[in-house]
This record gives sequence, C-alpha cells and structure tokens, in this order.
Amino acid sequence: MPQKLDQLRESPSQTAGPYVHIGLTPNALGNHGIYPDDLGTTPIKPGARGEAITIIGHVRDGAGMILRDALIESWQADAAGLYPSPNERRGKADPNVTGWARILADFDTGDWVLKTIKPGAVTLPQGGVMAPHIALWIVARGINIGLQTRIYFEDEAEANADCPVLARIEHKPRVQTLLAKKVSTGQYRFNIVLQGDDETVFFDM
Repeated sequence: MPQKLDQLRESPSQTAGPYVHIGLTPNALGNHGIYPDDLGTTPIKPGARGEAITIIGHVRDGAGMILRDALIESWQADAAGLYPSPNERRGKADPNVTGWARILADFDTGDWVLKTIKPGAVTLPQGGVMAPHIALWIVARGINIGLQTRIYFEDEAEANADCPVLARIEHKPRVQTLLAKKVSTGQYRFNIVLQGDDETVFFDM
C-alpha cells in the first residue's frame, strides 16, 4: 500500500555526471545527427568589433588534478560594454557579438580555449561601472551545483580598482584569482581552481 506523505520530500542531488556532454555537445563526442552543430561554439560572428583575444585555461580540483571533462558556459558584453537585448539599446549593441558560448575542456589535456573579443566596461543602471569581464558557469563530474565566477583582466588595473563587484570581495588578495594573466598580445591564461591554495573566487548568483 503506498505510503501517504504529508509533505514533499527533497529530491536527491545529482552531479553533472558523464552525461552532460551527451546532452549539450553531442557533436563534440562524435554523436552526429542530433543537432547540425553544437550550440554556443563561439560568442562572436565574423565582423565583430573590438580586440580579438584568446583565453586558455584549465579547471583543477583540490587534489591538483585537471578536470578533462569540464564544461564551461560564458557570457559577456561587446567591446562597447553592451549586451544583446530586446530593449531600446539593442540597436546599439554589436549584432555580431552574441556574448554566449559553451566551452569544452580538451578530453586529453584538460585545457579549454575561448576565442572572442575583449569586452568593454559595463555601465550599471543604478550607477557605477563594472570592469571588463566575462561571466563563467562551470560544471563537471563531482560538481553538485554549477559554479559561477568571472574573468577579469590584469591589464585593466584602473577599471578593476573602480569595479563595484571586485570591491565587495573582502579578502583582497583573492581578487588575483579572478584576473586573466596576459601572456602575449591578445593571449591570456586563466586557470580555475576549485579548492585549496589559490582557490578561485566563486559567486552566489
């Protein structure tokens, strides 16, 4: 006889597991025919205005292991600091910058690569300006809830110093974990550390 419950019980949690790529990026796994192309392969289209940049990184766990099955989604403004939007400002945003991408770690090396344009500073409706940044959402096996963080740029020191989001980080030395390091012209390195020394700052959003 079914048990009568007076209240709903919490559903069990579940990690992203090994299935996240099957559902989100089947072509990358060689499972062709589900979608013509995987969604979010690039956040820009040909003709996007701004400085072309490449960001390379990896996701590392608390034991120092690089996660080769990490999947990251990115969201950013265009070079003028505008997001695609249906409101009256939409006509001003760069139509060749969708701003969204789905990035896979290389299954052999664990490195992920994002080729995009460098975003501009974003003016907030309530006042203030956020420094140029790219928002990230990270999932992989062992991560129960997707993690959210941001990429800022070490060569935007003045904008970073005035950014209201970075100003809210209480432990100032940890701001360094959000800064992409410039390695050459248009090339940056940004590693994500889940736990331990140099743990990346994550946001509750």
